[in-house]
Amino acid sequence: MEEQDHDGLRHHEAAAESSVPLLEKKAGGLLYVEGCPGCAIDRRKAENPGIPYSSFLYVWVITLSTALPISSLFPYLYFMIRDLHVAKRTEDIGFYAGFVGASFMFGRFLTATIWGIAADRIGRKPVILFSVFSVVVFNTLFGLSVTYWMAIATRFLMGALNGLLGPIKAYSIEVCRPEHEALALSLVSTSWAIGLIIGPALGGYLALPAEKYPNIFSPDSFFGRFPYFLPCLCTSVFAAVVLIGCLWMPETLHKHKASENGKQSVEAVEAHLIDPQEKVEESASVDTKKSLFKNWPLMSSIIVYCIFSYHDMAYTEVFSLWAESDKKYGGLGLSSEDVGQTLGITGGSLLVYQMFIYPRINKVLGPIKCCQIAAALCIPILFAYPYMTYLSGPALSVILTIASVLKNDIAATIITSIFILQNNAVSQDQRGAANGLAMTAMSLFKAVAPAGAGIVFSWAQTRQHTFFLPGDHMVFFLLNMIELLGLVLTFKPFLAVPEHNDRN
Repeated sequence: MEEQDHDGLRHHEAAAESSVPLLEKKAGGLLYVEGCPGCAIDRRKAENPGIPYSSFLYVWVITLSTALPISSLFPYLYFMIRDLHVAKRTEDIGFYAGFVGASFMFGRFLTATIWGIAADRIGRKPVILFSVFSVVVFNTLFGLSVTYWMAIATRFLMGALNGLLGPIKAYSIEVCRPEHEALALSLVSTSWAIGLIIGPALGGYLALPAEKYPNIFSPDSFFGRFPYFLPCLCTSVFAAVVLIGCLWMPETLHKHKASENGKQSVEAVEAHLIDPQEKVEESASVDTKKSLFKNWPLMSSIIVYCIFSYHDMAYTEVFSLWAESDKKYGGLGLSSEDVGQTLGITGGSLLVYQMFIYPRINKVLGPIKCCQIAAALCIPILFAYPYMTYLSGPALSVILTIASVLKNDIAATIITSIFILQNNAVSQDQRGAANGLAMTAMSLFKAVAPAGAGIVFSWAQTRQHTFFLPGDHMVFFLLNMIELLGLVLTFKPFLAVPEHNDRN
């Protein structure tokens, strides 16, 4: 009986080789399929065990092109709302600004899962190309906004038509070998974090150019009439260059088509060539692929991701408001240039940390321990923030910069570690949808965070002389409570990982 089975297996192998000439066996009895972009990437990874620098460069610049426009508006949004004359009172400007800031995330919340599913169906590259194109168009139009509703609409459409972040995370780990996955996902989170840091500095320096640089820009010039167009133009030009470069990026999704005679699909032939024990393992894993919502390792990591994303967005909203507000209101009284310098140094340190330090830490500790230790370290750092108001001069600049560097490196550690957990919780054919689902949930939390943080910050400024947590002490206390909640959720039994990936 055994001999007959082996004869049958050999017969199927011979039939496969004769009827499907596009198949080529690789190590382990599996197949490369000629013309399949995913198989081409797998072949390249097998032949070149090193770091795929060119593919990682695509990941870096694509993520940066999307991150820059998201946050570049925050330094000038207050003045933009003022100049659009939608607020009847000065006190109402923050209210209207919050909706503009949240519109991008709300748009992404509505469509992120759809873009993830599309990336699993038609490929990563088409979704990425369309997303970068939407950044070019709608970010440019936002800079030309002449009404409040035009600003809202362009930001909303830029979020709704930008399904990039989920597919680019899937793409980043599909172009490299497993030992380089931590570096790949750290590139995504680093580029994203640097974009969110450099973006505000760019917006602060380039907005209102006729006022800041009157020798170069006349008040009657185009940039004088559209004072918020220059930062949008710069980020859109960068995105346009990235879009052109992406035309040559390789696809990573497997696209196995039917054989020439139409009788057998590649998957059917693979089923005969695969080892019987592998068949049992594959059938055992089918249940985990049926529904993302029943995949608890994925869902638990998404929930933790949402908590930390809410915290990071709220911190980003609060940091500039707190640093630039007057000391009598519990702030630091810094100028936009001082804050931009601090954020610029933070961005440089983040690049070094994510490229050279985090992958080594993750290799030793694993993603869960990295996440737990980073969250625990964040709490005492935020606790010290309110006491910086007692400093001034160079001492304040140095301490604030150190704190900002540590805080953002910690945030990048947490987010990158969760990225790894999410992408290892699903197979490739569900990776785009899984990342899209994560982006949907995260976008909802990030859409709420700016408004919530702004309300709390305004309320805290009215209670400067209360006994319990006066002023900004209350703001950072609440941020710490959110961080503590995220830390608690990183422990078992809540946070689960697949057995093959559990390193703790």
